[in-house]
Amino acid sequence: MMAVGDQGASPLRLPAFRRFLLAHLVSATGSAMAPVALAFAVIEQGGGARSLGIVLTANTVPALILLLVGGVLADRVSRSRILFLGNLVAGAAQAVVAVLVATGTATTAAMSLCACASGAAAAFTTPAAQGVVPRLVPPDRLQQANALVRVPRNAVKVVGPVAGGFVVALTGPAWALGWDAVTFVVAALLLAGLRLAGTVSAGGPGGGLRADLRIGWAGFRSRVWLWSFTLSGTAVVAAWLAGYQLLGPLVADRDYAGAGSWGLVQGAFAAGLLAGTFVCLLWKPQRLVLVAVVTSSGLFLPLAAMGSGLPLSWVLGAAVVAGAGMDVAVVAWSTVMQQQVPDEELGRLNAFNSLGEQIAIPVGYLAVAAASAYWSSGHILLVCSAVILAAGVANACVRDVHRIRRR
Repeated sequence: MMAVGDQGASPLRLPAFRRFLLAHLVSATGSAMAPVALAFAVIEQGGGARSLGIVLTANTVPALILLLVGGVLADRVSRSRILFLGNLVAGAAQAVVAVLVATGTATTAAMSLCACASGAAAAFTTPAAQGVVPRLVPPDRLQQANALVRVPRNAVKVVGPVAGGFVVALTGPAWALGWDAVTFVVAALLLAGLRLAGTVSAGGPGGGLRADLRIGWAGFRSRVWLWSFTLSGTAVVAAWLAGYQLLGPLVADRDYAGAGSWGLVQGAFAAGLLAGTFVCLLWKPQRLVLVAVVTSSGLFLPLAAMGSGLPLSWVLGAAVVAGAGMDVAVVAWSTVMQQQVPDEELGRLNAFNSLGEQIAIPVGYLAVAAASAYWSSGHILLVCSAVILAAGVANACVRDVHRIRRR
């Protein structure tokens, strides 16, 4: 854990935190381009909403199946080792996709298999990554550290999607996918140097997976603010990703200017994320859960703008506002989890939270893919935006959401 001399130090003065920050920056340069490249790789090989929905579902399903196992491991073994191996697997999978696309042999089935491998890796790296910051910085610097981690990632996202859109438009998606693979490998090597020790969970050394999950579930169920936010997130995340990630590129290709315009939308969303990060560096709200609920609800805005057929400038403005709100929500939520949940349970409770928020994503993708045969993309986007707004309002009415305050 933190040395006494580190208490009160700026996170940037801590070498281990700087390494973690650099790994995020390197990985972000590839990840910012990848969604644009993947969407148009599917379109390039003749696929539409159905094919893209299948690939995205293939990425999500293994992540859901293995996520709780990943949470237990994050509380039992070295989190840096998990991050190292997970990034290597994701890099290898993305490299295969890049080669398939470059050689013109990519199919929906092949890309789905690679997406499946990436999703499996994410099941282990997600809970591990969420438990790293409390090991690197003192408790009173958690929000600052959480915001700083997002500064380079969000800064790259401002340029990355725009650059990715133009790279795809000029050279095709293979180059962007290949770069993403390289950045996964470099990030893996950086994260391996953290050497974070493992934590034996409350189940005890011989408790086993089932005992650890039972203890984790009891902790999750006892926190109303946690499971109510997770339940709301089930609807919000599914509606957002189905509308934004699945229908967004298709609407941009049909109603706007294709890859270039979709890159601008993603860049505008990233600019909002960056603005939200700087808000978090300056603003320390007391009711962190309520802030996360309200600000994440702004995701309905760009979906409503696209669904209503508004000009691109309006869509860009809505994306900026939604991005700013989303980043405030992410930092607030990360901070309240790290403050309210003991370190030895953090991996499992984060896993339960992530599982709850992601469990409906495949249903959302497949439902939108099926509905696209009968409804227009605009109508589906409006439904998705309404779901996000309704879920946020309902969650804000939970009393425990208002009770939890910053420590």
